[in-house]
Amino acid sequence: MSLTNPMMNNYSNQCLLKTHFLKVPTFHPFFKFNPYPYASNRTHKLSFTINCNLKNKGKNLLSQKIVLSEASPPPLTQDNDDINGGNVPVSSKNKKGFYGVVNKLSKKVFLKGPTLYAFRGLAGRLAPVGVHIALLLIMGGGTLSASGSFRGSVTVPQGLNFVVGDVLGPTGFLSIPTDAFNTEVHVNRFSMDYFESGEVSQFRTDLSLLNMDGKEVMRKTISVNDPLRYDGITIYQTDWSISALQILKDNEGPYNLAMAPLKINGDKKLYGTFLPVGDINSPDVKGISMLARDLQSIVLYDKEGKFAGVRRPNSKLPINIDGSEIVIVDAIGSSGLDLKTDPGVPVVYAGFGALMLTTCISYLSHSQIWALQDGTTVVIGGKTNRAKLEFPDEMNLLLDKIPEIVESSSLSKKTDSM
Repeated sequence: MSLTNPMMNNYSNQCLLKTHFLKVPTFHPFFKFNPYPYASNRTHKLSFTINCNLKNKGKNLLSQKIVLSEASPPPLTQDNDDINGGNVPVSSKNKKGFYGVVNKLSKKVFLKGPTLYAFRGLAGRLAPVGVHIALLLIMGGGTLSASGSFRGSVTVPQGLNFVVGDVLGPTGFLSIPTDAFNTEVHVNRFSMDYFESGEVSQFRTDLSLLNMDGKEVMRKTISVNDPLRYDGITIYQTDWSISALQILKDNEGPYNLAMAPLKINGDKKLYGTFLPVGDINSPDVKGISMLARDLQSIVLYDKEGKFAGVRRPNSKLPINIDGSEIVIVDAIGSSGLDLKTDPGVPVVYAGFGALMLTTCISYLSHSQIWALQDGTTVVIGGKTNRAKLEFPDEMNLLLDKIPEIVESSSLSKKTDSM
């Protein structure tokens, strides 16, 4: 295709333009015929700018052509002798001229002879790969958790011990025990906190971890939502119960009476025990009943089942029932613990973190620019995968600046030579 300026017949034979495109998809051209003379009368010729917006279903493509206003073909770089051929990042060279403008819009610019390539947002192009890798990490971590974990639960009265390996059981064929399974756990103390209404608000357990030599390696008071973690093993506070009552009978003892859970309606807990009175070998034995909903108070009934009174543990206040003096010394609680090892948790957390990061990065646009100098013609093409509205504006901004920079840089050289 040839274009001539009817207003400047003297230059018609010298300004034959040829349009070059880097891509040849279906496009709808919009031509701007912009003849404009420059201020200098020494060396410039008539200049034209031809703009073509290429449209594609998948990506936004641009190809534009600049015909430079110099009689001699200007280089893409101002100091072309410094390049010495080959692919050279422009960021390490002189940042004036055409590639100086490109460098402002791109992260990396490369030159090889009369060709230029620039890009930015490469992370946005690679991020979808990271998203898929993150999803694979999450699935792999879930598989490892399902087939390589140990789980178990235990209820331990205050003052007693248990071995971790005796409680934990494997969940799959990848479950492999470790040396930490030989750790012994001692329940130092179990306690409960209450609301003003008397309802249980929190329960805590003071735990000590002992190695095979009986030496304490860790100690912590755990509660709901505040577990103990040691060498891949996690111990959660999940439940509680009352294991025994410690009493004095007629100033003798102390005696430990085991507490048993009683079935009642609703989700409330109730525990009870029985102290025989009289002949314990009698088939119709009777005694004193003691009931407790928590560790705060104990309700006592005589052998006829009548209410006898209420006593608090550690109050040291005696009560006489059926000729016997009873003192409630202590209510011994039991701690309900859940134990687990889950080697897949770090993998799942890493996968989720990578997924969030790569998802955000994938929204970055990967934009590319090509330029080819052919005599006094510079053909510029661009492509982007996301910024379909912003990228054409950036290309237009770039092309608006190119002739001025080439003109000013070339004129400065000629002024210096004169």
